[in-house]
Amino acid sequence: MGTINSIGNVLLPSGSNTVDVQALLDVAMAAAAQPVALVQQQQANIQNQSAILTSIEGDITSLASAVTALGDSTGGISALTATSSSSTILTASADSTAATQSHSVTVNSLATTSTYYTDAVASSSTPIADGSFDITVGTNAPVTVTVDSSNDTLDGIAAAINGMNAGVTANVVNDANGSRLALVSNTTGAPGDLTVANNATGLNFNKAVTGSNASLTVDGVPINSTSNTVSGVIPGVTLNLASASPSTSVSINVSPDTTQAESAINTFVSAWNKVMQDLNAQFAVGANGTGAQPLESDGTVRDAQQQLLSAITYSIGGNGGFVNLASIGLNLNDDGTITVDSTALSNALGSNFSNVQNLLQGTSGIASYMSNVLNLMTDPTQGSITLDLQGMSQTNQDLSDQISDMEATLLNQQQFLTAQYDQVQVALQELPLIQSQITQQLGALK
Repeated sequence: MGTINSIGNVLLPSGSNTVDVQALLDVAMAAAAQPVALVQQQQANIQNQSAILTSIEGDITSLASAVTALGDSTGGISALTATSSSSTILTASADSTAATQSHSVTVNSLATTSTYYTDAVASSSTPIADGSFDITVGTNAPVTVTVDSSNDTLDGIAAAINGMNAGVTANVVNDANGSRLALVSNTTGAPGDLTVANNATGLNFNKAVTGSNASLTVDGVPINSTSNTVSGVIPGVTLNLASASPSTSVSINVSPDTTQAESAINTFVSAWNKVMQDLNAQFAVGANGTGAQPLESDGTVRDAQQQLLSAITYSIGGNGGFVNLASIGLNLNDDGTITVDSTALSNALGSNFSNVQNLLQGTSGIASYMSNVLNLMTDPTQGSITLDLQGMSQTNQDLSDQISDMEATLLNQQQFLTAQYDQVQVALQELPLIQSQITQQLGALK
């Protein structure tokens, strides 16, 4: 036969009595699956947009943290430093509760830690005569150390003492003379002074250092301290005594820590620039005039850019002329990023620290204002970016549901077409027999 045969809706080549069911099915399903592919592409676009916006949200959150640090009353902008005119005698540190002023300190004597040692024996494992001795720390009750067959060496006695919580640390010291037991008080100053008494062992104890308190004068006031780390004498300042020099008056100057302040400001600038670069990338236009970035048409992203650019130019009144970020050396570029004039910033912090601090941390300061702006974007329940991401998540779920429904419909259609084409196959296989029967019947009619 030289014509095209038709069985049902299936066209067959002339002379054929079989059909490639899978090939026909593939063609039919490929056409039917095109709407699914379109929805899947929509979902991929939404997922890409969500990933980019999540990254932007993370960078805005980092910016918010940097802004919070600017406004922190215990942070870098409020940090103080204490400098000593003679670090070989004492050094000092200050926290944010200290006052910016100078103090005069004279160190008469250092606090000492009480120690004892024994006469040398041949080695740390040399047997020691059984007996006992008492160790007393300050005004505490004596602790009795018993020497017997379980610990009758210097190693054994040291281990026994260290396991008794006696307020001392015991060590074995080895040198050219042999081995000695050394006791060091765990408490400095007079309260930790050691006494060894009632010794009935073969060891001979010697007192090496008597525990005594540090003596110093702070702004003319005599101070007695059990430790060489002295706090509470100058509010917010800790003194670290290094050596005694009764004839030397050391000046301690407490002032703003401009290094920490500058670091906090630069951290803010870096976080700001990262967010601006994120946002700018979504509105970039290629050399051919095309853009079409994933979030180019996202109103939330465009609003965020505009709100931030407006916030960064915020100004306050008066304040000695330090009224905005530009006045302390933070200059806004055409693309919204900030360039730091390090010299101008250093000068502002060095000469007008209180004005800079007020600009950033005042009740109406930049940190407070910008924190409010950023919170409108990142608030976990009502933030604009939060809500935008929630909307994308819902859209993604709706598209997933739509794809599932469409795929279920495609499966039913595939099963239906498979059954139809199988029937055609059966019919084609029966054609030769039918043709033979018809030929025989026509022959019988002649």
